[in-house]
Amino acid sequence: MNKEENATIPVTLLDVAKEAGVSPSTVSRILNGTAKVSADKRTAVETAIAQMHYEPNQLAQGLKKGRSMTIGIVVQDISSPFFDETLRGVDDGLKGTGFASVIVSGHWNAEEESDRIKLLLARKVDGIILLSGRIEDKDVLRFANQRPIVATGRMLNSKTAIGFKLDNEHGAYLAVRHLIELGHRRIAFVAGPSNNVDAADRLAGYRRALTESNLAFDPQLVVEGDFHEASGLMAMNRLFESQQQFSAVFAANDLTAYGVRLSLYRRGIRVPDDISLVGFDDLPGSLYTTPPLTTIHQPLYDMGRLATVALMGLIHGEKITTELPPLELVVRETTRRFR
Repeated sequence: MNKEENATIPVTLLDVAKEAGVSPSTVSRILNGTAKVSADKRTAVETAIAQMHYEPNQLAQGLKKGRSMTIGIVVQDISSPFFDETLRGVDDGLKGTGFASVIVSGHWNAEEESDRIKLLLARKVDGIILLSGRIEDKDVLRFANQRPIVATGRMLNSKTAIGFKLDNEHGAYLAVRHLIELGHRRIAFVAGPSNNVDAADRLAGYRRALTESNLAFDPQLVVEGDFHEASGLMAMNRLFESQQQFSAVFAANDLTAYGVRLSLYRRGIRVPDDISLVGFDDLPGSLYTTPPLTTIHQPLYDMGRLATVALMGLIHGEKITTELPPLELVVRETTRRFR
């Protein structure tokens, strides 16, 4: 057999054992970190692994430990760039762990989220990352009795479940305070769905910024959307039809702000010359809108990566303390001083 043919044959644990002059069980225990062997034997095995380019079968090792080497990820909208950025952090967090991911969507429906978690548990995943959602905390904790769960958008702290929650109220407060500091007094708000916790927190932040500046809250300046572009467009159309006067708009998220921007463009209203605009999320595309969008930066990538680190800790029986970076105002070109 020539060298090229030999190069296509995968190196096995038995090959490594033969090359190192030890038993296959010794190689296996060294790989698993459970072997108590002499330094010479360990060096021989490590040298053989390096020279033969041996790659351990992570799945086989996991099965021996009763693991499938997979984690489940429940997102709400696979097509959303919000979840794209978070999933990128999850993917980077999994590098080097030997674990693969299975992604399912809950579509912002508590019953569907519950069904998807049951599906993942039936597939014997080793843990689950729940990205946002509407399933109740008590149900998350119940599922966590079967497999560890890390959830975003809620606060959980048990032996088998950890939750991360960003301060949406403070983020909205920063956005509206920025507009007030620029001299705006009539600030419209295109809110998120009334049954969404993040949306409620952002409305609270909007109201707090007004109250601290002795500005009256006008419910006619608040129009409910659904966090998607079309709702931003329709909300602005309703505001104009109601003939409300305002000099700035705070959108509950960047996607909504994109729809707001289109509505203003179609009416010949210049941003920021005529109306200032602020979003929330700091999606990658917000840097490239015309003009680039002033927004609240959410550490979406960090949230995905840290959620993965925390889940790996739970899977391995460790409680890892993690802290997310704070929300920050990113000032670009859609806001200016009111004249």
